[in-house]
Amino acid sequence: MIVAISVLVVFLSLPYWLPRTVVALRVWIFARVNGAEGITVPGGRLGPSRFMQLYSHPAANGRSKGAALSDLFWYWLSPGPELHQEHLEPGPRYEEVARCTRRILRMPSRTADDLAVRSVEAALPGRIGLVRLRDLVMPVWADLYYRVVFGRECPEQVRRMIVANADDVVTALKCSGLRHMRRRLRLTDHLESVLDEVPHELPGPFSRRERALYLHGTFFTTAVVQSSEATAHVLMMLARHQDTQEQAVTDEKLLAHVIEETFRIFPLFGIAHRVTSADIMLDDPTIPVIPAGSVLCFDYLRYQRSGYHDPDTFDPWREERPTCIPFGVAANRPCPAWHLAPLTVQGVVRELLGRYAFATSAGHTRSLPNRGPCLVTPRAASPSRPRPALMAAMRVRDRWEDVGRSVVQLFLGTFMVWHARRLRLCARYFAAEESRAQPAGRPAG
Repeated sequence: MIVAISVLVVFLSLPYWLPRTVVALRVWIFARVNGAEGITVPGGRLGPSRFMQLYSHPAANGRSKGAALSDLFWYWLSPGPELHQEHLEPGPRYEEVARCTRRILRMPSRTADDLAVRSVEAALPGRIGLVRLRDLVMPVWADLYYRVVFGRECPEQVRRMIVANADDVVTALKCSGLRHMRRRLRLTDHLESVLDEVPHELPGPFSRRERALYLHGTFFTTAVVQSSEATAHVLMMLARHQDTQEQAVTDEKLLAHVIEETFRIFPLFGIAHRVTSADIMLDDPTIPVIPAGSVLCFDYLRYQRSGYHDPDTFDPWREERPTCIPFGVAANRPCPAWHLAPLTVQGVVRELLGRYAFATSAGHTRSLPNRGPCLVTPRAASPSRPRPALMAAMRVRDRWEDVGRSVVQLFLGTFMVWHARRLRLCARYFAAEESRAQPAGRPAG
């Protein structure tokens, strides 16, 4: 009897301790495999006050070369990580790509808002009830960025192709599933076949295949994934705060504050790393210099939640806006969608709030591995408050799903880290570049 009761207690308590234990073990394994090469900011002796100073420093400009972490990111973002704007090294190729991306994304605010409205009308799935918010909105963002790139509505079969690619990438990033390269390459092949239909000037030095990979990585992977995640986070926050949701339906200014506060509490980037190209001198006797070749890991979550009595408190009415840099800093490789993304996210969320009411009791974390479980009902037919029994059932289901999901993430994450280190996509690419750059007859090194 005692043994049976003990086993039952352990089993019933699994959702409360196993996921946290597995996450800690996964972080330990990642550190062991990748090495402790990074200098985390803020962290250790480098406090929050150093974050902006180092992030903005011109010597913190390396992106991939020389960082063991890059092999893992290139693995997750393949194909074409060597052409992805976020992973290009500083130089003429990066400048050409950055200019092209800015040209494509540049548009008036009214046009951006109109894109959001049309994409919701064209691509929002008709299903309601219990849904996963990231899955619900990803077709909308696939349609929107297809319109941005091609200037027309996205055909349904192409939209499905874009969603399959983006979902595969973000699922691998969360360690919830392995990569499926056929899904990703199918999209690359399609983009290469329709390059002549793009009404924008694409990067000149690139081959046709390279231009397709550039569009694939920048617009149909990163833009779709990050916008879907951002929208899911905002809707989850509103679903958990019913009073704020009801006011945000008609208060556009409040909705903007909700989005900003959500980005602070749940930044889209957990860690952004930069490799220093020169020594960085600090006016600190304990850390006088950060040597060239150091890997700086900027912890967005810790920085944006630092310095507040209760950093997790959601207060969109706050007059003094806390620190929030969801798109990086202007002085050092900012996100090219810093203007377009907030406008379109607000437009999409506004349109959804006008149609539906959202309620959830599921867990809400920065990485959002559960994809945002939420009850979605037509606004005209929705009750004033969600039913307590339904919310309790959702919470229990989400916690038990987290048990199985955490174990899957541990095993698949460990495998992908090992596989990425074995393939060495980034290290091999730069080794080949250096080999080609060597004069004939002179050995490398």
